[in-house]
Amino acid sequence: MKKIAALLIVLVSLNARAQSNSQQDSLALRKLYDVALLHGQGYAWLDHLSNYIGGRLSGSVSAQQAVEYTKAEMEKLGLDRVWLQPVMVPKWTRGTPEYAYVQSQGGPSTIVNILALGGSVATPDTGLRANVIEVQGIEDLARYGREQIEGKIVFYNRPMRADLIHTFEAYGGCVDQRYSGAAEAAKYGAAGVIVRSLSHKIDEYPHTGSMSYGDVPNNERIPAAAISTKDAEYLSSMLKLNKDLEFYYKMNCRNYEDVESYNVIGEIKGSERPDEYIIVGGHLDSWDVGDGAHDDGAGVVQSMEVLRLLKESGIKPKRTIRVVLFMNEENGLRGGNKYAEVAKKNKENHIFALESDSGGFTPRGFSFEARDSQYEKIQGWKPLFEPYLVHYFARGGSGADIGPLKNGSTVLAGLRPDSQRYFDHHHSATDTFDAVNKRELELGAATMASLVYLVDKYGFDDIENESEILK
Repeated sequence: MKKIAALLIVLVSLNARAQSNSQQDSLALRKLYDVALLHGQGYAWLDHLSNYIGGRLSGSVSAQQAVEYTKAEMEKLGLDRVWLQPVMVPKWTRGTPEYAYVQSQGGPSTIVNILALGGSVATPDTGLRANVIEVQGIEDLARYGREQIEGKIVFYNRPMRADLIHTFEAYGGCVDQRYSGAAEAAKYGAAGVIVRSLSHKIDEYPHTGSMSYGDVPNNERIPAAAISTKDAEYLSSMLKLNKDLEFYYKMNCRNYEDVESYNVIGEIKGSERPDEYIIVGGHLDSWDVGDGAHDDGAGVVQSMEVLRLLKESGIKPKRTIRVVLFMNEENGLRGGNKYAEVAKKNKENHIFALESDSGGFTPRGFSFEARDSQYEKIQGWKPLFEPYLVHYFARGGSGADIGPLKNGSTVLAGLRPDSQRYFDHHHSATDTFDAVNKRELELGAATMASLVYLVDKYGFDDIENESEILK
């Protein structure tokens, strides 16, 4: 009986404590959202990154300007420490604008819109002209074989699936064409590749992105470009009428030796557990077309805003909270790997990492990589977010830059905004400041700050402790 009575006392005590904490947490989240929506700073930061600095490809002058700007802005926040973490990054330049056209035998030429893929070699100085073979994916190459591919331009035309609600799943279903398409086509003697842009939208804006030649020797590497969805539809229809038409394109891109750049890091020192780290971040680099407002200027300023919101709301973290602006996510992931390498070398205990790299649209929730007990605890916080229409808590991927921190105990999370319009802009000239809604951006920052607040307050180490009490 004494054991039962003791257990009841513990349960009543835990329930009362939970109700009190829930009320406190609800008020704390309301304060974070109020500060973000009434006195937000992120939109002004994004305006400067987008309109005064612009596209921030790794190794470029503008990328360095972004490093200097964000470091200076974080220093203004009065954080306990702000510093630069050196990292060597690839340097690739696009050169003069690409030019391409389609021509049927004896007919007029039709200019089409293309962009060189990041890391591609250039075409010959006079450009590349060849017949085209259309395929629906890398797996199609073996079906046609060297006999039908050699000397031709391979046209990868598998579209993003329109029937998948989660657009990142649709993107993942065809991104291999862009990333590995040139390397695979080169094995069959192709002269070059063009890849349908990864977007559901049918328009004239091509979408660039990273690609890799794998182990293909330098002298066998072939030029690779993205073609707009509208022009991909046109080319495909023309091939049905005349499979002997020719495609011409000229690109002037170039790869250089690696150069030094930086991750930008700022932190608030924990008052009780300074050796436990919570990080929040996005990637500072972007592609050189557009100004990288959604990908990932939004994630950068939201992450900076998390620390500002905590300070402005009078919240003094128990654990050390860092904002990390990673360099080189787009074409190398060098920044994420460097941060994890240094953290491991310094034996830093990262309990949680949150990344924003899915655009500045309305926040819907989070995805988590966590153990069962950790995820169960996180699920208990979900009702606190429901008044803000943030309902999506699910297990899944987190983010590319925080991925190297994965070790089986660190909880990784990704902000999940509404994704239906994200790939309209992704890696294209339309990824610009005017495409970002101020209120949506601010809601995302407040949502991230709220999750960081809860992780800092409760952590994950007490899961086992409470289990012991109830035994």
